[in-house]
Formats: sequence, structure tokens, C-alpha cells
Amino acid sequence: MLKNLLYTVFLFCLNFAFSQNYKLSPDSEIGILTIGPGNSLNDAFGHNAIRIKDSSSNLDVCFDYGRFDFEAPNFYLNFARGKLNYSIGAVNYYDFIKFYQWQNRTVEEQELNLNQQQKQKLYDYLVNNYKPENRNYLYDFFYDNCATKIKEVLDIATDNAIKYNNPKDFKAQTFRTLIQNKLNRNSWGSLGIDVALGSVIDQKATPKEHMFLPSYIHTFFDVATFKGTNSPLVKERKTVYKENATPKSDYFFLSPLFIFGIIGLLILFITYKDYKSNQRTKSLDIMLFFLTGLIGVFILLLWFATDHKATHQNYNLLWACALNLLVIKQLFKNNVSNRFIKYLKFLVILLSLLTLHWIIGVQVFALGLIPFLIALGIRYVFLIYFFKNKVSINPKT
Repeated sequence: MLKNLLYTVFLFCLNFAFSQNYKLSPDSEIGILTIGPGNSLNDAFGHNAIRIKDSSSNLDVCFDYGRFDFEAPNFYLNFARGKLNYSIGAVNYYDFIKFYQWQNRTVEEQELNLNQQQKQKLYDYLVNNYKPENRNYLYDFFYDNCATKIKEVLDIATDNAIKYNNPKDFKAQTFRTLIQNKLNRNSWGSLGIDVALGSVIDQKATPKEHMFLPSYIHTFFDVATFKGTNSPLVKERKTVYKENATPKSDYFFLSPLFIFGIIGLLILFITYKDYKSNQRTKSLDIMLFFLTGLIGVFILLLWFATDHKATHQNYNLLWACALNLLVIKQLFKNNVSNRFIKYLKFLVILLSLLTLHWIIGVQVFALGLIPFLIALGIRYVFLIYFFKNKVSINPKT
């Protein structure tokens, strides 16, 4: 009952503040909240929010970006195409904190050293941005997300007066490394990212580009200063909630490295039996060509048919060759053409190029795929040997 009453009072205060030309009092405070990672892939990178507190009017609200509506028309299609609108949200501070306490995620707050004019400008901007006609924006994981929006709002409120200094011992990293540092490399989420995202994320991010991750918003804000005065951006720091340590489950037997290790061993075992018996398991070859070709088509669609910039220049096509779908009919035959044998040699060359790309750092590939890629290369070499030496080839077929 009391909780409902307090929530009603909060809504009244919020609506009052949003519907008037509300002026923050000199006692008002602006804080940046940084939420630690959660258990799901969607929560693995953390979150940021801006807290507006004004005790003179019992105003205590959090604005955060990155909201989306699963019920929106064509949600999954727009998400896949990179055309999904995200929005800004506003919620009572205590409900905001309670939610992340329930998720057992650390919440840290940095109170900002803003003057009254900067506070008011920031607040007015957020209120205007929260209006239904303004709140939506086209999401981009690296350049327009819940963290980058925080920096954008602060730059607007301070007229770009903030100097973002590099933290101590800062070392520039690639976008892919920054992502994977937040994940278990032997997880399906990590593998999906390495397969779907191209070599464009293997370039080093500039210091400011590191702030696409919420934790780097916290790190860079901590050492930021104001131009001219060199006064610190952050006035006070505190931990609002510290996560309780929980045992991490080890699902190695369900991990990509284990699963693809089993698949790789199975491919090698069948290949060895085929070699010893001078036969070929057609079903295995048809399945491999179909799956790699299908994944190749998916990668091409992500590259050319969507607005996702991070999916461009994806050299996973070197193992997931879409052309495999076009030559599957050859695998049903006992006699194949010289042209198909040359195509198999071409696939081996592509895998060699993949290895070269990985070694010189053009693109980093999924660790969990290594057993499968090795087995795939050996299978291709076996097929070249089998068709070239054990089958009567009709050059005209």
C-alpha cells in the first residue's frame, strides 16, 4: 500500500516536472550510473543511465537509453536489417536500483561536477528528448547505444567543454577484443559474434570509441576534466550496490569447442574409414557443403542486405563459401568433372587464406570453430585425392 502511494507521488512529481518549465534547485545533483554485466548475452556489456536528483521537489529519476519494444511491428526483421529504433526511458531511481539488485548486478554512481547552467541544460535536453516525438533513435551497437548516448548528452550540456583524458596504463584495443573481453571466448554468444561480425571490428578503436562500452564511460569519466579550468568532471564516487559473488557454472561439455571438437573428430573418423575402404560417404559431403553454403549466404546477407556496419568485410566466407550450394549436385555423382576437382582445390586455398588472415591480424575467427575447420580442410584434401585417383573421371561431365 505504502509502495503504491509513494509510486503515485513519484509519478505526480515526474509529470509536474516534465509538464512545466521546471528549474532545478541549487541542491540538485546529476549522476552517472554504471551497471555491471548480467548473465545473458544481452546484458553482458553492462548499462548506463543518468540520475537527476532534486530533493527540493522529491525528484529522483533515471534516464537511460537503449530501450526497445518486442511488440513493435516487424521487430525481428528490423533488428536483422539494422533498422530497429531504440528509445530513451525514464524511471524512478529506487525502482531502477531495485531492478538491478534483483539481477545481482553492481551499480556504481559518479556525481558530476556541473554548474547550475549545465545541470539545467542537461535536464532540459533529457526532458525534451523524452517526448514521444523525440525519444526514438536508430540503434548502432558501436556508435549509438546506451553508453555513447551518455557522452553525447554530456557534451551537449557542457558545450563540449569536457576533456576526455586517457586513463592510466590505457592501451588501445580492437573493437572485437573489447567485446570479447566481456565474454567467455568458449561460449555460443562469443562464437556467434565472431561469425557474424566482419574484419571492420578488428581495427583499433580510438580512445573515445572505447566509450561504446558502459564500463569505459565510467573509466573515462573518472579521469575527465574541464577544458581551461582542468577541474575534474566527477565530484564524488560511490558504489550503490555490489553484486554478491555466485559460483560460475562450467558447461564445457555444451560449449562450442567441445561440440565442434566432437563434430571434427566424427568427420575425421568417417574420412579415415572412407580412405581405408576406398569409398566416400556422400551424405557427409552433402551435409557439409549444404551447411557451409547456407552459412555463407547468411553472412552475405548480413554484409550486403542490412545496415549493420559491423558485418561488412567478413572473411568467414573463406570457410563458409556460399558457392558450395551451387555445386552440391556434383556430390551425388560417382564421376565428377575436372572443374569440380579444381573447385575443391580452390576451397583448400580459401582455408589457407583464412589461416593467413588470422595470423597477420586481418580478422580474428571463432576459437570454437578450430576443430571443425581443421576437419573440413582434411575432408577437402581427401575428396581431391579420392576423385583424382580412385574415380574414373569424365572431363565432359
